[in-house]
Amino acid sequence: MHATWIIAKKELQSYFDSLIAYILLVLFLGFSGFFTWLFGSDIFMVGQASLQTFFSIAYWTLFFFTPALTMRLLAEEKKTGTLELLLTKAITDRQVVTGKFLAALLLVFVALACTFPYVVTLSYIGDIDAGEIFCGYAGLALMSGAYISIGLYASSLTNNQIVAFLLALSIGLFFHIIFEVLAGSFTGITAQVFATLSLNNHFESLSRGVVDTRDVIYFLSLIFLGLFLAEMSLTKRNLN
Repeated sequence: MHATWIIAKKELQSYFDSLIAYILLVLFLGFSGFFTWLFGSDIFMVGQASLQTFFSIAYWTLFFFTPALTMRLLAEEKKTGTLELLLTKAITDRQVVTGKFLAALLLVFVALACTFPYVVTLSYIGDIDAGEIFCGYAGLALMSGAYISIGLYASSLTNNQIVAFLLALSIGLFFHIIFEVLAGSFTGITAQVFATLSLNNHFESLSRGVVDTRDVIYFLSLIFLGLFLAEMSLTKRNLN
């Protein structure tokens, strides 16, 4: 566990040293703030003390930003040869994958924490539903964790960051929108299977303040699967 946290802190620091963290934070806050407060179906247009608008915007913003966070985590290490050096030490594949996962997830937490003034501002506009807001943020965190694990797996398959980004985005598209579209195109059990696989269905439930263990299990399963596949990819590479 100690080695995992060392890797996590090192990766988190590297985000800020390379300005990636600052760029993504500014872009995330800029996009979410603009569409939440100023443009289109913003909070003032909706006329309710609710952050549903923000959750809807962040749902798409984080979908594109998480592959950008993960594309370099393993691909760059493989390209520069530092991954082999890292794995020759008393560090397991699981510790490497978990440490890098935590670093990216912590950066997402920082981004979400920076939107806390939205909650404070909203509380002055009207009575807020604390449960709904908490569940909405939890849904964003779980969704980000799922896409980070997918991104890590994609990054473990190549030494090219752009390829890793596009691969993670392509896999994520199935969970983000394609499974939902397929669910509407079929009926019966097939439609139910696709609906269950659709990430949007589980996120919407949480963002409305409805806590269902099936939604939590869905996100945790995606996270576990992505991390497991990334670890297996590293293990297979080491055996070769």
